[in-house]
Amino acid sequence: MSTDISPTASVAKLSLVVFSGSFEKVHYALVMASAALATGRDVTLFFTMEASRTLLAPSGWRHLRPDAHGATATSLDFGYAERGVATFEELLSACGELGGKFMVCEMGLRALGLENEKRRDDLTIEVGGVVTFLNDARQGGEMLFI
Repeated sequence: MSTDISPTASVAKLSLVVFSGSFEKVHYALVMASAALATGRDVTLFFTMEASRTLLAPSGWRHLRPDAHGATATSLDFGYAERGVATFEELLSACGELGGKFMVCEMGLRALGLENEKRRDDLTIEVGGVVTFLNDARQGGEMLFI
């Protein structure tokens, strides 16, 4: 079995539907996306429902749900940083710098009353719907729902 990831190898696109409002799940979606981008894959992150808060300015991710023990997004992120795990901002920046595509669901924003909230200006964020996301995903690519 070949594991060739050279520039000439055909690598499947990774399309992530980021639905969960859990800090830990969104953080891991960014880990997956940044790793895929670093290995030469194209990646689209489609944020919807509670995960949409991630893309609000200036640091909407701080309003993601705490973990099962009640630790807030900010305290979890601080703990990760202390243990040498990439922080939320580092992962978002890496995804942007490595060419990841950020989309936010128009319906998800409307459902939560967030459609008029300011979005981050340090990332290029496309507002669209499920059809736009599905048209962006490639046949034969991989799709994950988080």
